[in-house]
Amino acid sequence: MPARPAKVAEHSLEEQALTPRFIPSRFKAYRRAATMVLWTLFTLLMNAPRCISGRGLPAPVTMRWHRLILRIAGVDIQVHGSPILDRPAMFLPNHVSYLDIPVLGSLLPCSFVSKAEVRDWPAFGWLAVQQRTIFIKRDPRKAASQLDEMRERLEEGGCLVLFAEGTSSDGSRVLPFKSSLLQASTMEFDETGQIEVQPVSIAYTQLDGVPMGRALRPFFAWYGDMELAPHLIELLGMGRVGIDVVFHDPIRLADAGNRKQLAQVAWGITADGLSDTLRGRIPT
Repeated sequence: MPARPAKVAEHSLEEQALTPRFIPSRFKAYRRAATMVLWTLFTLLMNAPRCISGRGLPAPVTMRWHRLILRIAGVDIQVHGSPILDRPAMFLPNHVSYLDIPVLGSLLPCSFVSKAEVRDWPAFGWLAVQQRTIFIKRDPRKAASQLDEMRERLEEGGCLVLFAEGTSSDGSRVLPFKSSLLQASTMEFDETGQIEVQPVSIAYTQLDGVPMGRALRPFFAWYGDMELAPHLIELLGMGRVGIDVVFHDPIRLADAGNRKQLAQVAWGITADGLSDTLRGRIPT
């Protein structure tokens, strides 16, 4: 039975979390943070006209920026399955941390769909604009214009990423998906039909080559009332983190029935994928 070894391994990690091997290094954190700032400033300066105009950066630029950010942060990604890149698609991943954004941004020519408040966050809101994030207001009067903006991104050859939980979790489970956020699933296109929805499981699985259990995952998962700056410094002070990203088979709204059922089906696929991946059973 796989449950018993997993419990033993997790207990072992709780003990290891108290050893110097897994204590964040302030020197490493500040060195990585400084390097990230320099790389970000270089990218923005090289693309200053687009930044100033408010048009945001093209996908090749943002993907390259995300990839180097991950390299600086000591993040190794293993991709399983194939993301949809040749037709309109919306990706529904679970949400563990702000680190999910560069992880997916490095793999997909995407625009993130986010709550409108993010636009006002210091620094991060402005960077989200450069990523060409679509900011959603929960106002029925804005629904049509927001759908038009999403369609425009898709027709330009991009894709959408939506964290349907509405918030982040502890990385060990997936919170229920909110069907009210899945309005883009109703869109249809002449050549490809209804937009495809691809569930994605993001699992934080290793730290310095050691399986990551519940004792270590809070160093990377950002949830609840955790403060951003202290958490970010701790994260950057850790070793190399291994993240598995599983792209599951796509589904359509018509296959599920309605948005509520689509949310439930996508949630089940994502949750099962996360559970299996954390146990070392990568879905195929």
